[in-house]
Amino acid sequence: MKTIKKIAIASVMFILCSTPAFASEDERRGRGGRRQGPPPEAYTACEGKSAGDKAEFVSPRGNTVTGVCEAEGDAMVLRPDNPPPDRGKEKE
Repeated sequence: MKTIKKIAIASVMFILCSTPAFASEDERRGRGGRRQGPPPEAYTACEGKSAGDKAEFVSPRGNTVTGVCEAEGDAMVLRPDNPPPDRGKEKE
């Protein structure tokens, strides 16, 4: 009886601990399946550029996004001229 309990507890612990490793991309993105922060293309567009330089990239949806490069930590990132609305964010 004790052996069965130990096996059951170990099985449950394994399942609980391994679930995040198998999370889908949408689950890793956060609430509502939306990625948090700038897309990878926003960083790629500003590689080798300085703060204030203009840049652009084509989004996964096929739209051309234009903007200005800004420093974000140790990297440069494109801040769009027309950022998307803050859908889903609570207003204070």
